Amino acid sequence: MTSFIQIQSKNDLLHPLRQWLETIEIHNSKLAHFLCKAIPAQCPFERDITFLGRKLFHIPPMCKLNPLYEEVVGLRFKALCYLADECGEDIAIYC
Repeated sequence: MTSFIQIQSKNDLLHPLRQWLETIEIHNSKLAHFLCKAIPAQCPFERDITFLGRKLFHIPPMCKLNPLYEEVVGLRFKALCYLADECGEDIAIYC
């Protein structure tokens, strides 16, 4: 019996990249700081475009357009956890 996840992963061209991103481990504070700075804490660029007080159109958050968003945010979370747990650093500047 084939599960839904197995069928979905066969049709997902990004599955190998998703798996690779999920298996990355953080063991370097410089890499962790870089990831925390490079990956935003919130979805960027969501905007309402208005003209003369009327909303013309809405630009959705970029996270909805990124097929690897969940994995990238997970990588940022791993970096934050490494800095807080292993290095004992205050991560409030990244939140």
